Amino acid sequence: MKLEVTRTYLPPFEEFCEEIRPLWESHWVTNMGEKHEALERALAERTACGVTLFSNGHLALEAALEALGLPAGSEVITTPFTFVSTTHAIVRRGLRPVFCDVRPSDGTMDPSRIEELITERTSAILPVHVYGNVCDVDAIGAIAARHRLKVVYDAAHAFGVRYRGVPAESFGDASILSFHATKVFSTVEGGAVCWHDAGMKQRLMDIKNFGIRDAEHVEGTGGNAKLDELRAAMGLCNLRHLAEAKEHRRKASLLYRELLAGQGSPVPFPAELRDDVEYNWSYFPVLFVSRSLRDSAHEALAAAGIGSRKYFWPLSSKGYECDTPTAQDLSSRVLCLPLSPYTTEEEIRKVAGCLPKE
Repeated sequence: MKLEVTRTYLPPFEEFCEEIRPLWESHWVTNMGEKHEALERALAERTACGVTLFSNGHLALEAALEALGLPAGSEVITTPFTFVSTTHAIVRRGLRPVFCDVRPSDGTMDPSRIEELITERTSAILPVHVYGNVCDVDAIGAIAARHRLKVVYDAAHAFGVRYRGVPAESFGDASILSFHATKVFSTVEGGAVCWHDAGMKQRLMDIKNFGIRDAEHVEGTGGNAKLDELRAAMGLCNLRHLAEAKEHRRKASLLYRELLAGQGSPVPFPAELRDDVEYNWSYFPVLFVSRSLRDSAHEALAAAGIGSRKYFWPLSSKGYECDTPTAQDLSSRVLCLPLSPYTTEEEIRKVAGCLPKE
């Protein structure tokens, strides 16, 4: 049986059945029911901000950009070292992505490169907490304040991460989360916008529910991006097990680091863990000394029945003007190794043993 690069966490079957049992009595399975409301409250408590649920993280990001009222055709400074959803959301909202290079230490947006990209057309900055690595939120926030720009964080990888004790989701004018099956916390499919301005709540509700305010009033143009009760119930179950799932990931990640220490190539990415960050251990990326060695490792692992992922290759800026040599270099050398709440010590040792030596 192939060892996949990730494996979706599922709660005990009986627990999920108990969670959804009331739905068979009420027959209320969508349209912001009790499970939906309970999950929003639970997430708001964890993130220290308002939370609006969506059917997936991509639509949550599009909605956040729309709700902030960014002028059509304006520029949004973002990073190419991310999943294509980040770039696509900008473009689909009628905005123009402008790509900023990243820090070689952790792959997050390099604040020292932002201001040279700001023009009179710039309306927002959209950084990414890539692999759960926290961006330099202090520097980015200061730049945004000086230039009166909005900040939207793509925190799809960062649920449960804290910086100096503060939830990563609480930074910026808005942050978006993904609850896809591959994430640390999953509703199978799902996402959310985290916000502080109370006015965002109604705007986001309009966007995700056809602009409907009540049975007789449609106040604007919207779509359908509601999270249903079954997936909200899955989220409520998975929240109860989040701490143990994160702890399993932490131990697995530290074992990887121990086995790779002194090997030369690959090295864990980032190489050093920060004392001021509480990680969620969402991925285990490593860097090789060259693209050819990375590709050889990917092939060797596949031959041994082990899944790995060139995440992110190619860059999400493909097809756009982009001068980001650091991001290009990282993209050509990075590989994500198997990591999930179920990864065993035996599997980790097998993976490490299959990696080609420099």
